[in-house]
Amino acid sequence: MSFQIIADIFTPDNLRFLMEGLRNTLLISVFTVIISIVFGTVLAVCRNYGRGVIRATASVYIEIFRNTPLLLWILICIFMLRFGNSMIRGGLALTLYTSSVIAEIMRGGLNSIAKGQFEAARSQGFNFLQTLYFIILPQCFKRVVPSLMSQVITTIKDTSFLAQFAIAEFFYNAKVLMSNLPQTTRITSAHIFTIFIFVALVYFVINFSLSCVVRKLNKKRD
Repeated sequence: MSFQIIADIFTPDNLRFLMEGLRNTLLISVFTVIISIVFGTVLAVCRNYGRGVIRATASVYIEIFRNTPLLLWILICIFMLRFGNSMIRGGLALTLYTSSVIAEIMRGGLNSIAKGQFEAARSQGFNFLQTLYFIILPQCFKRVVPSLMSQVITTIKDTSFLAQFAIAEFFYNAKVLMSNLPQTTRITSAHIFTIFIFVALVYFVINFSLSCVVRKLNKKRD
């Protein structure tokens, strides 16, 4: 890998373009995770404690999305929905899918809490929602934080699926950069290798940092 190849690729404008893509990747990931945690928690509560139609609806939603490919839902949202731009629709697909995964993570946390805590809370005058909010969910979130962080890592990597639909996230911008190098530059395999190694390193740094956080949280739990 020569200095000239690095100079061809990592100009200030090119770096700015790549960082714009990385910003979009992180924004999509953050919003996906936040909304998915809220929606996934609701789904988990409905599946665990709901009755009749509510429980059945939550169960069907979780099983459908967990057992079908993410790419399928990105295709459906981008080409069949008519609101927002492609980035919003792609983010929606990620959220719908991720919510089902987080719902099962949350359900595992809920199932790990002794049912006797509901009776104890009821004896103190708490209703069901108060028991969930003040007693059950705080314990649940504490227990599932490592699993949630692992899903955050997966979500960041899953944003790369959006590159196939011309959504300006990090991986797509790297592909655009590769195809738009100056005409005077003779594109070689070394150029391609350099760009994608850089992309891989950035993903690695972000996700490895989060993995270290997960490991530290797991050690604290143990």
